[in-house]
Amino acid sequence: RRPRRGPPDGGWGWMIVAGCFLVTICTRAVTRCISIFFVEFQAYFGQDYARTAWIHSIVDCATMLCAPLGSLISNHVSCQVGIMLGGLLASTGLILSSFATSLEHLYLSLGVLTGLGFALCYSPAIAMVGKYFNKRKALAYGIAMSGSGIGTFILAPVVQLLIEQFSWQGALLILGGFVLNLCVCGALMRPISLKEDCKTTSEFLEQHYVPETEKQDLKRMSICSPLIKLWPHECLCYCSWKEYDFLLMPGFMVLAVSILFMAYGCSPLFVYLVPYALSVGVSHHQAAFLMSILGVIDIIGNITFGWLTDRRCLKKHRYFCYLFAVGMDGLCCLFLPVLQSFPLLVPFSFTFGYFDGAYVTLIPVMTADVVGTSLLSSALGVVYFLHAIPYLVSPPVAGWLVDTTGSYTASFLLCGFSMIFSSALLCFARLAKKIKRTHLRPLTGNTALKQHIWTNGAIAYSVTAELDQRDVEFLAVDTNSFSNR
Repeated sequence: RRPRRGPPDGGWGWMIVAGCFLVTICTRAVTRCISIFFVEFQAYFGQDYARTAWIHSIVDCATMLCAPLGSLISNHVSCQVGIMLGGLLASTGLILSSFATSLEHLYLSLGVLTGLGFALCYSPAIAMVGKYFNKRKALAYGIAMSGSGIGTFILAPVVQLLIEQFSWQGALLILGGFVLNLCVCGALMRPISLKEDCKTTSEFLEQHYVPETEKQDLKRMSICSPLIKLWPHECLCYCSWKEYDFLLMPGFMVLAVSILFMAYGCSPLFVYLVPYALSVGVSHHQAAFLMSILGVIDIIGNITFGWLTDRRCLKKHRYFCYLFAVGMDGLCCLFLPVLQSFPLLVPFSFTFGYFDGAYVTLIPVMTADVVGTSLLSSALGVVYFLHAIPYLVSPPVAGWLVDTTGSYTASFLLCGFSMIFSSALLCFARLAKKIKRTHLRPLTGNTALKQHIWTNGAIAYSVTAELDQRDVEFLAVDTNSFSNR
């Protein structure tokens, strides 16, 4: 089919959203439910807290660490093949885990193999939503990402019931069959070709000699076509280089650094909220209820914040909406040490859960705004890769602070300041960009400079590249009138 001018913003796109919704249930929700097996693993293998906790950390870390591999397979082979392969690997890992005889066995099967399978599914599915939506992108992502919260809310009691009925081995075996639904999700991911995807193809054809008979066929395909055998070696190397060209963009570098601090700040709270509540005298039932509240409100944050930031009044300001959501979660962490009763912890769960769902929805939207739709799959792979190290390191560091200080105050303060710094870093970057534009804006009013611009195309490009869209349009109109004269 001929490439589309832009995303369809509907049609089969809603099936893509449904497929991504199921992918987030089968990956992120199942990963959260693995913590339910913690007590069973500890009792069965007779190991301490630290060694048993590595299982959940390895799953989470492997899912994010191998995200670029999922993007690579999706770009060069097919999104459908990548997700189906990931579903088979994840299901195999869970089934093999049901026969585990040691924690080391679980590290490899449940940790590495299942995490690798989830990595091949997660980032390609999210990237496909960005290819099908533009005007309602935040709403589409809100619905798709809410699968994590909804899946956790539904699967958590189901998994507990399966453990009681069939033991932890039987529960893992049934989860392995459930995760095979990722193959169905992969079949829904119908590829789409956009004009933006063909830009790299045109650049390659201009810079390299390609026979005229092949040029028209090649222009109709994305340069990252699954038909790799049609492309020469030089074209594939050029494609691979262009896919990660965004790594040198200043805007993406700032976003990457902020993601590291944000991921460090958000991870420990999900691990230590229940132990902290128990330490201040909250009952086990009430502590578990706090996590349920957080999960349900997370779903509401996913959908409502996505819908709100798609409105005309907020769409231009969703960059600052993201900063606000991350900053609010940081403030919640700072106030948590003074909340030492159940009535005070309930509003915390509401607030933190809502804004956690809000900024998770906007991460793919922010990434697409920085790098563009054509590079979204590769960029999301890198963004989720950046989550891996904070997810692996932050819970043990927080636990070490608790052991050293004898309280949770230092851990929660470090998390809060980390998230606030992430928000402030992006805010300062945007302010610096606006100040730079303000200094360059008076150049458009200089008549002598305009006259010099028309006589030197290279200077015209270097000046207009730093101006905003309105200035570029003005110069283009003025250029046409000058050439007519």
